Amino acid sequence: MNPAESTDLSPAALVALRNDPDAMRLITERLKVRDMGPADHIRTKHEVKQFVETGDALAAEELIAHARERLKQRQSLRQTQHLRQGEQRSL
Repeated sequence: MNPAESTDLSPAALVALRNDPDAMRLITERLKVRDMGPADHIRTKHEVKQFVETGDALAAEELIAHARERLKQRQSLRQTQHLRQGEQRSL
């Protein structure tokens, strides 16, 4: 499975999680913020906090889209770094 995707990650699921006492933790785990870079990790956690406090289904969709894009960027960066390391070793 692609790390940017999750089987239970839908706007409806996030809206349902908003009422959970551990909503911040649960949502950030499902969005895989630990797999993001430091700045994206923090930015996403701020977005999750705002969503938990005032969000709706539209905000959930935006949150998911932003998180997936950040994960995709991080994955792309890691692949580029691995390629560069391989090129340096072959020289």
